[in-house]
Amino acid sequence: MGRDWNAHFADPEYTVPQPDPLVIGLADSLPPGCALDLACGAGRHAIYLARLGWRVTAVDSAGSAIERVRRAAPEIDARVADLERGEFVIELAAFDLICDFYYLQRDLFPAIREGVRPGGVFAGAIHLREAGRNPRFSMESGELRAEFAGWKISYYSEHGDAGRSRRSARIVARRA
Repeated sequence: MGRDWNAHFADPEYTVPQPDPLVIGLADSLPPGCALDLACGAGRHAIYLARLGWRVTAVDSAGSAIERVRRAAPEIDARVADLERGEFVIELAAFDLICDFYYLQRDLFPAIREGVRPGGVFAGAIHLREAGRNPRFSMESGELRAEFAGWKISYYSEHGDAGRSRRSARIVARRA
């Protein structure tokens, strides 16, 4: 059985981590626009972007996480939706930035690519496959980069992240 995300985000001991450095760097280099934060959790990226003037849609299946987002930044369009069940549809060419950090749903990548406006950016990090881990929730080396073939990749790495025990693939890619 998987983790109970509602209980995780409802725990009063849980603190929202800082935004990922990839998002901080992008926010410093892009004018505010329209952003989508997929599987946003308690909204570390959504809240950061909204405070910089971005119009943000944040989506997560955990209602307790979305409540945290709404309390922290009521201007965010925060939605409870199960991405695996198709409860949220990514609009075509609607976003200047789409973020996906540590949520893997392979069949969502075509919609992610189509949801980024021409000239827009995708930023994300996905766990890499390790022995003994469920392959459904992790990618093979090079797999994330291949999802954005034909895009201008300004950053790509595969390594362990500070503060995380698992290796991940990290990417910033711009749609032509």
